[in-house]
This record gives sequence, C-alpha cells and structure tokens, in this order.
Amino acid sequence: MINVIIRTVFFYIFIFIIYRIMGKREIGQLSIVDLIVTLLIAELAVISIENYDDSLLYSLIPIVILVLLECILSYISLKKPRFRIMLDGNPSVIIKNGKINYNEMLKQRYNLDDLLVQLRDKGYRSIEEVEYAILEGSGTLSVFPYADGKSPLPLPIILDGDIQEDTIKHLKKDKKWVYDFLDKKDIKLQDVFFAFYKDKNIFIIKNNDLL
Repeated sequence: MINVIIRTVFFYIFIFIIYRIMGKREIGQLSIVDLIVTLLIAELAVISIENYDDSLLYSLIPIVILVLLECILSYISLKKPRFRIMLDGNPSVIIKNGKINYNEMLKQRYNLDDLLVQLRDKGYRSIEEVEYAILEGSGTLSVFPYADGKSPLPLPIILDGDIQEDTIKHLKKDKKWVYDFLDKKDIKLQDVFFAFYKDKNIFIIKNNDLL
C-alpha cells in the first residue's frame, strides 16, 4: 500500500515537471500530437502505479522518450510551417461573409449541430450574428461577429515565410501578387514572420522586428 502511495506522489510530481517542460497550453488547444502524448503518459503512469512490483524504469523510459519526441516535433513545427500543417492541419473557414461553407464542413466532418453548439457556447444565439467562424486545428471555433464601423477580419498572407495559398485564393489573387508587393518593399519572403491583409493593405512583421 505504501509503495502505491509513494508511486502516486512520485508520478504526480514527475508528470507536473514533464508538462512544465513541454510548455503551457490549454486543454482545448492541444494538437493531435500533444493529445496522443498526454494519453500515453497517463496510461503509462497508471500501469506503473498498478504494477508496483515492476521497476519504475519500465514507465519512466517510455515517458521520457515521448516527451523528447514531442519537443523535437514541436521544434520542427516551429521552423517548418508545412510540417506543422501536416501534423495539425489548416484552420478551416466554416462561416464566410455570413454564409455557411458546407463543403468545408463536409470535408472536416463537422456537422451543423457541432457548429450551433460551439456558437451558443460563445454566446451567439444564431448564425446570422456571425460574419466569420474559423475551425482551428485544435478543434476550437474562433468566431468574429458583424461589427458596424470596425475594420474587417485580418487575413494571413504569409506565416513564417510561407505563403498561405488559401488566403490569396480567397482574395482572388496569386503568388505573383505577393512577390510583386515584397519586391516593391525590398523584402525577401524568408525574412517575413507574419503578413496579413486588412483594409485593402498588406501589413508585414519581419523576423528582425521580433523581440
């Protein structure tokens, strides 16, 4: 019995430290990789507590490997946007200009009940109140209501030096339009951390603008 208590306290402290290493993130913002790692760590901890006659190393080694793997994948995702998209997927525009994008909902296997539940959860009584709704890679819904007199939703053009093709397609533009704008500003694509389109203008944040 004492062995079980000691193991429980140990894993509580150990997993707390592990998650501090992995970084701060809300449960609703967990990526698929984060969720898999979380479930496996929990399962390994439970197995180790139940099988208290086995060595702790049988659980500690797999947990450490999982954490290292998650940290490596997170680092690669930070440096390689295409790899991040492969792991987490792209955000999906579910409501655009007040109209439901049914094709995207079918693609994401996201039904009308899911949409209405998440809208109500955010305080919106009907779809008519919403100008844009974006289903994030984590599964959360970002909602932008109609707001008279306020500027429209900023649309990402470039993320970490990677042109967002869905955005420029939505704007009925092409990559040449982006490159021409960058040439006028004498800015290289790889030097752009974030660029967005708003009020018929492109706003750029370069890598050397970051703290």
